[in-house]
Amino acid sequence: MNTKKGNVWGLLPMGVFIVFYLTLGILFEYVMEIPMGFYNVPIVVAFLVAILVACLQNRKVSFETKLSLMGQGIGDKNIITMLLIFMMAGIFVGVVGRESAESVAYFVLSITPPRLAVCMIFLVSCFISTAMGTSVGTITLITPIAVAIAESSGFSVALCVGTVVGGAMFGDNLSFVSDTTIAACNGQGCAMKDKFRTNFFIVLPAAIVTFFLILFLSFQADIQANPSADYDLIQIIPYVLVLISGVIGINVFLTLLIGILSGCVIMLATSAVSFSGLLANMGSGASGMFETAMVAVLAALCALIRHNGGFDALLNGIRKVFRGKRGGQLGVGLLVGVMDIATANNTVAIVIANPIASDMAKEYGISSRKTASLLDTFSCIVQGFLPYGAQILVALSAVSTLGITLNAFDIMQYMYYPMMLLISSLIFIFLIPEKKKKADHD
Repeated sequence: MNTKKGNVWGLLPMGVFIVFYLTLGILFEYVMEIPMGFYNVPIVVAFLVAILVACLQNRKVSFETKLSLMGQGIGDKNIITMLLIFMMAGIFVGVVGRESAESVAYFVLSITPPRLAVCMIFLVSCFISTAMGTSVGTITLITPIAVAIAESSGFSVALCVGTVVGGAMFGDNLSFVSDTTIAACNGQGCAMKDKFRTNFFIVLPAAIVTFFLILFLSFQADIQANPSADYDLIQIIPYVLVLISGVIGINVFLTLLIGILSGCVIMLATSAVSFSGLLANMGSGASGMFETAMVAVLAALCALIRHNGGFDALLNGIRKVFRGKRGGQLGVGLLVGVMDIATANNTVAIVIANPIASDMAKEYGISSRKTASLLDTFSCIVQGFLPYGAQILVALSAVSTLGITLNAFDIMQYMYYPMMLLISSLIFIFLIPEKKKKADHD
């Protein structure tokens, strides 16, 4: 390994960003008791504070040169691609709307025996989160349905809600239109279909074991009946087209375009929305991705940190702890996990870890698709267990609006999918060697 002398002080801006974000999050959430406190922290302000610190470092480099370095970081092809995909993913979610997701849930429940209702809710949550690319959106939509199932059938509310959150993390990790997938793949220069195929064989065993765990618990409860509601099956088509297009390897831009166009046609043809309303939904969908898209600013920060020797210093420290390819893979997972604990945002954690993980991949001989998979998988594992993470907080908020009181730990004990995903990931790191691929050149 070629070792470059690093500068630990080069990591100061990253430390400032994490401390700033974490301190304000704790203050808002636990001292001021503001609901969703961590998500009231202005992440753009945290970025700017960290960039200011980076600009004040290394007085030997002029401010103009620092601006050029930041411009090169943000202007990278992968960053621009990530931003465009973020916007198109937002438009897709805006077009299909919440009615489509609810149609999926109620259709499945209408053909399911009551005893299998929670199992089906898990599968529905997996499908919708994979199709929509948003765990928070899935939780918002499906939690009220899960609560209705619990109240009408006798299942535990905490079990039903925990099942929804677990299923939502499945799609957050695997979806072609998930912001975490987009960030991980573009940060590592990896094709989404390659990352999907690598990831799929890790998440599938975890999902299967989770399904049977939920099934086992379902047979321990006294069951009555499923809730029912109207649904429009045709609205499921855009999701199915996006999933099929992504799996067979169609370009992600074309995949999203297919979903957007089919969604527009179906929504207008079924009079689900007016033309002006459709345009408004498209605009609000794209606007909803603004804060996520702003993580691109971190590319500017990372460019300065790299120039100041921060990443070299971090890599030198990692080399002393993690040995061999398997150790390197575990190091990538722990790196993004720590970032996620600090920021409570798995997309931000991935973007922060991306440049460091890329260097680690070269050092340890890890393929780009495997690195992208590790980043996405471990960030989702940690995010699923964070009591102050958006997923659990949104679930608690949805439950409280229905007059039911739960706490984060009530839900966390039923987060079987993240538990199984962690075990599956460790098995694939330490026991199952990665298959070589001709296209791998890293």
